[in-house]
Amino acid sequence: MAKISVLGNGSWGSVLGSMLADNGNDVILFGNIAAVNQEINEKHTNEHYMKNWSLNESVKATDDLELALKDAEILLFVLPTKAVRIVAKNVRKVLDKLGTKPLLVTATKGIEPGSKKLISEILTEEIYPNDLDKIVAISGPSHAENVAQKDLTAIACASTDIKNAELVQKLFSNNYVRFYTNPDLIGVEVAGAVKNVIAIAAGILVGKKFGDDAKAALMTRGLAEITRLGVKCFGADRLTFSGLAGIGDLIVTCTSSNSRNWRCGKQLGEGKPLQEILDNMGQVVEGATTVKAVHELCEANDVDMPISEAIYRVLYENSDVDLEIKKMMGRSPKPEIRL
Repeated sequence: MAKISVLGNGSWGSVLGSMLADNGNDVILFGNIAAVNQEINEKHTNEHYMKNWSLNESVKATDDLELALKDAEILLFVLPTKAVRIVAKNVRKVLDKLGTKPLLVTATKGIEPGSKKLISEILTEEIYPNDLDKIVAISGPSHAENVAQKDLTAIACASTDIKNAELVQKLFSNNYVRFYTNPDLIGVEVAGAVKNVIAIAAGILVGKKFGDDAKAALMTRGLAEITRLGVKCFGADRLTFSGLAGIGDLIVTCTSSNSRNWRCGKQLGEGKPLQEILDNMGQVVEGATTVKAVHELCEANDVDMPISEAIYRVLYENSDVDLEIKKMMGRSPKPEIRL
């Protein structure tokens, strides 16, 4: 087994850390909220993020980054997208001091606004320049709440070095979570990030009381948009979007109330203002940030993503939801199968 440092002690960080400890790994969580760390260490719970659930008692938590990284063979990033770069800079400093080079695994699903960089690109820039092989991304149809209850789950683990993906597959898999390797690191990341935007749209439809036909159409056309962006802007493999990180994650995020993005959209559809929703959510709504980067990519590369662009206008240009739906249904005719 391995020494694994989990960077992020929110819901996913805690659940994945506990799962990895269940698998026999030596796990330490890093987070900067002292009260959360104390609760994990003393009570083996994390009530702020996961109600009525206990972590594996061997999991420890700390706000000391050097302590967290000491002897670590794998660093698992489970942070909001906006925090990845600053934490990565600090990780590089500590790793230089320790003289170690652990494998980096990211469970963060987002695209950085401004730079429009994927998480693997941020990690290589800040920690391992020109060494993308040292990055593995995990993504698929999974919610922390379900994994915490040991529900059956399947997830993709992707790397440009398949041996690293296979190592993660071996260490992370157990009798309730099954990992599949994928060589398309970029495609897995794009799918995991952009599905959050489509999930906001799916929530809006529910908030507006539309039915199953509308939701099915949205997910299908949303998948077409995600694929188009991945292939045209990032050179991803089309087949990835038909897999766990693509259609699999899209389905669960667009249909589950466990999804913060879906809940955000539902409240938007019900007429609540965005800032009020975000203030009351308690955790980051990644799609609300990712949609900015998607909008910038669409403009720079002339990519047709009408659903994503409509969500951008609703969130950041104060456009009316009903007007956007009317515009969507009134667009000029298009063939279904196209890039």
